[in-house]
Amino acid sequence: MGERSLEVQAQFQDFKKFSKTVHLRSFLPFSSGENALANINDLSEGIVNETLKNFLETNLPSGAKLGVVDEKLASEIKNVLGVKLERSSQMQEMARCIRLHFPVYLKEKVGEGVFEEEDVRVAQRGLAHAYSRSKVKFNINKADTMIIQSVSLLDQLDKDINTFAMRVREWYSWHFPELIKIVSDNITFARCAKLIGNRLSFTEEMMPALEEIVGDEEKAKAVVMAAKMSMGTEISQVDLISVSRFAQRVVSLAEYRADLAKYLNTRMAEVAPNLSALTGDTLGARLISRSGSLTSLSKFPASTVQILGAEKALFRALKARNGHTPKYGLIFNSSFISRAKQKDKGRISRYLANKISIASRIDAFSDHASPVFGLAMKQQVEDRLTFYETGVAPPKNLDVMHQAISLLADASDDSDLPPTTKSRSRSNSSAMDVDPSHTPSKKDKKDKKDKKDKKDKKDKKDKKDKKDKKDKKHRD
Repeated sequence: MGERSLEVQAQFQDFKKFSKTVHLRSFLPFSSGENALANINDLSEGIVNETLKNFLETNLPSGAKLGVVDEKLASEIKNVLGVKLERSSQMQEMARCIRLHFPVYLKEKVGEGVFEEEDVRVAQRGLAHAYSRSKVKFNINKADTMIIQSVSLLDQLDKDINTFAMRVREWYSWHFPELIKIVSDNITFARCAKLIGNRLSFTEEMMPALEEIVGDEEKAKAVVMAAKMSMGTEISQVDLISVSRFAQRVVSLAEYRADLAKYLNTRMAEVAPNLSALTGDTLGARLISRSGSLTSLSKFPASTVQILGAEKALFRALKARNGHTPKYGLIFNSSFISRAKQKDKGRISRYLANKISIASRIDAFSDHASPVFGLAMKQQVEDRLTFYETGVAPPKNLDVMHQAISLLADASDDSDLPPTTKSRSRSNSSAMDVDPSHTPSKKDKKDKKDKKDKKDKKDKKDKKDKKDKKDKKHRD
């Protein structure tokens, strides 16, 4: 409790009092900015490089305890050097105060006038910026970030466009209420409202443009007839301008939403082609967004993928202890779940989650992006649905994977892929192929078992004979 008291903290803030407890024994300056960045990267990863190892071996007295704040680094130092370590809240507080008073320690070590405290602050700030840039640059999930942001924006746009379109319908319906019954689509309604404007000023020259918007000549004629006989109120020019501008904004948002969906489709095809082929672009992106990254999704077991997005329902069921745990989470939006019968929804959701887990692992750790496995697993889910409905047995998973591997190998041979990718595909194919000559048959297994039984009987008989001879010798 002592280090948390205000008195102790005030004493740590005072360098004169703190220096009586902590002394600077030695320090090793970095030779360059690149050297400093390399060392801080090693420290963040818990790696004891040669610089740190030599420094500790040179300056650490034998039998002394070494205070380390980071747990991962402490474990590595103990494995490499075998020294005694100290990790506690006192050490964290002491390390914080050492960082605070470090410029003063250096001044005492090297003397006055060599550098200023502000120079140390600037160097620390520059190293922090370089470290942050390197982490962002080498972030393996940077491609996932674009997908996560895109699908989040896509979901937000869907909500906003729906809300704004309903506002356009309510606003313009005061002037032309019959248009709602004729044009049911929200975006088409907004385009019609912008084109028609004041229904009393609608002319025959607008008919081709109206037919292009609604996509039906009869529907366009119905709009014209309703405009002539409408029961709506009059609208001023100022109000009409406001409605037209808002309708144009809704149409622009809808067009941007379509462009964003195309962009998401392109990014998913590059980053996670198998997951996209199996579940679709939007659902696959939502799974990645919910898990945090494609790598995190690939590490989830199929049971976690199945209920991903339904955590509240799961914990509520566990708390109530009623046994009604959710069967699916985000994957409920898949067309496979909606097409299955009610009694088969749980089974197909488990099967689909299993395939999603496999597809995400292929996408996360494969060298070449190809949707071959995703398309094969999608067909497997289709076959499983058919099996639930008709009872027709689906193909075996091993046969399907062999076929997918052969297709991938053929595609690698035909395309201009790097040699490493081709060799990996071929090695995977050869590793997955099963040679029936090496597969033991039932007869071989039976013969092996009979030989083992005969050997056991012979051993028992030999032991019994030895025991009988020994007993007979003792009797004589």
